[in-house]
Amino acid sequence: MSRVPTLPSSTSTTAHALLRRLHEHGVRKVFGVVGREAASILFDEVDGIEFVLTRHEFTAAVAADVLARISGRPQACWATLGPGMTNLTTGVATSVLDRSPVIALAAQSESYDIFPNDTHQCLDSVSVMRPMTKYATELQRPDDITDLVDSAVTAAMTEPVGPSFLSIPVDLLGSAAGAGAGSEARTPARPLATVSDDWKERAEQAAELLASAEHPVLVVGASAIRSGAVGAVRALAERLRLPVITTYIAKGVLPQDHDLNYGAVTGYMDGILSFPALDTLFAPADLILTLGYDYAEDLRPSMWQRGAGKTTVRVAPVANPVPRVYRPDVDVVTDVRTFVTHLDALTSDVAPKQPHDIAPLRTRIAEFLSDPEEYSDGMRVQQVIDCMNTVMDENTGAGEGTIVSDIGFFRHYGVLFARADQPFGFLTSAGCSSFGYGLPAAMGAQLARPGQPTFLVAGDGGFHSNSADLETIARLNLPIVTVVVNNDTNGLIELYQNIGHRRSYGPAVKFTGVDFTELARANGVEAVRAGSREELLAALRKGAGLGRPFLIEVPVNYDFSAGGFEALSI
Repeated sequence: MSRVPTLPSSTSTTAHALLRRLHEHGVRKVFGVVGREAASILFDEVDGIEFVLTRHEFTAAVAADVLARISGRPQACWATLGPGMTNLTTGVATSVLDRSPVIALAAQSESYDIFPNDTHQCLDSVSVMRPMTKYATELQRPDDITDLVDSAVTAAMTEPVGPSFLSIPVDLLGSAAGAGAGSEARTPARPLATVSDDWKERAEQAAELLASAEHPVLVVGASAIRSGAVGAVRALAERLRLPVITTYIAKGVLPQDHDLNYGAVTGYMDGILSFPALDTLFAPADLILTLGYDYAEDLRPSMWQRGAGKTTVRVAPVANPVPRVYRPDVDVVTDVRTFVTHLDALTSDVAPKQPHDIAPLRTRIAEFLSDPEEYSDGMRVQQVIDCMNTVMDENTGAGEGTIVSDIGFFRHYGVLFARADQPFGFLTSAGCSSFGYGLPAAMGAQLARPGQPTFLVAGDGGFHSNSADLETIARLNLPIVTVVVNNDTNGLIELYQNIGHRRSYGPAVKFTGVDFTELARANGVEAVRAGSREELLAALRKGAGLGRPFLIEVPVNYDFSAGGFEALSI
C-alpha cells in the first residue's frame, strides 16, 4: 500500500475535522514542525487557524504553553512521528509541571504499519506521553477525531491544568471518513476545580483563624490567577491589610509597587542578598493562608516555617497531593475565586490587620539593585535586571509589560527583582525549569500581548541550547528585546558545585566563547553588546522602540559564596 495519500487536497478529511474542532475550542495558532504527514495535512484547511513553523518542537510546545497560560484557553502544538514526537516531550513535560492546557498533537505511522521499535520512525507515542499528560490516546477511527479533541480539551482544562496528547496515524489523518461535523464545542471558561462537600465548613474555620490572627500572610500560587481570583484577592488583602507573598509564577497578583506586595520568594534569596530575607518575610507571621498553592511552583513549606509557630490553611482546586511535606491545619478543596469571595463575606466585620515590617529587606533590595560599581569582569545580574525594569517602566502603562526569564542562576534574580505589574507579567518555567525555555516563552508572551513590550533575560547556556529559533522571531517580526547575560558558564551548576564541594570543576560548567551578537545577526536579528549600565540602558531603549527583534549581549559575573543557601535543602 502507498505511504502517500492520493486524495485531492480539496477533499474534506480528518485533518479538516481536527482543525475545525480546535478552532471551535478557541485555538487560533498551531505551533510546530511538520514531517511526511504534510501529504495529509497542510494546516490551511480551516480559516482562522495559523500554523507557526518553529525550528524545534520544544519551542512549539513552550510557545503554546505560554500562549495558553496568558489567554486562559487551550492552545496547540504539532510534531511529526518518531523523533519529532520525542523532541516535543520536554515541552509537554514543561506544560504539565508548569500547569498549562496544551493540546499536543503528533503524527504516527500508518494505522496498518504501527509496529513500535520496528517500523521506521515508529515509537509507542501514547506510552511515551501518558506519564506526563492529563490524557493521551491514539486515533483508531477517523470519525472519533472530534470526540477525542473534546476529551483532550476537557482534561487539559481540569485542575491541575496540563497537557493532553493525541497521536494521529497519517493515513487516518488524510481519510475522508473523519470529515463529519460534531456537536457544539464546550470549552470551559476557566479551569474546572474539584470541590469538596465540606468546603464551606472549612472556609468558616479559615475565617475564624484569620479573624484571630495577629500577623496573617497570604501565599498565592498560579491557580489563583487561573481561577480568576486576582481581583478578589486584591480586594481582600487591601480591606484587611494582608501582606501578599507569591510563588515565582504568581508575581503580579498585586501591582509591582503595592505596599502589600511582599514579593516572590525563592530558596536562593538569602544567599543572593546576603540577608535573612526569608526570616524577615515569614518569622513574624502566625497564620499562613495559601491560596492556589502548588508544590510544583517551588515555594516549599520549609521556607515559611520560621520564627513563631504558625497555623496553616490550604485553599486549592485539587486534593492535597503532598501531605508528607505540607499538612495544613485547615484544608479547603474548592475553586480559589469562590473561596476568596466567600471568605471576604465571612470576614466583613473583621478589623484590618497590622502588616509586619519588612523595611530592612526593602532597603537591602533597593541598595542591591542600585549598585553603581563598574566591574572590570562584567556587569552584575542585579544591575541588568534594574536596567530592564527601568526601561520597561518607561515603555508601559500600569498593568502592562512582560519580562521572561530562561533558566539559570540569573533566573532567581528575576524572581526577586523583575518588574511584574500584571498577572503572568513575569514568566519562567517554575515547575519544570526547562533549559532553553526563554526564547519560546517570549514568543508566546508577545503573541498573547501584541501591543505590549516583551523583554527576555537568558543565560548563555540555556539560550544557546535553543537559539535556532532566533530565525523564527525574525521571520515573525516579533519585537522581543532579548538580553543574553553571558559568563561562558553554567553558573547555577557552578553554584551547586561550590555548595557541595566548596570549589568548582571547570570541565563540567565552562564553555568557550560564543559571539551572540553575530549569532543574532546571522538569524536576521539586530544586536549589540553592552558592558555598563549606560550602554545597557541605551541599548534597551533602542530595542524597545524598534518594533522588531533586538538582542543585547551583556558580559556578566557573579559574586557568590557557598553560604546563605540553606533553604535549598529538601
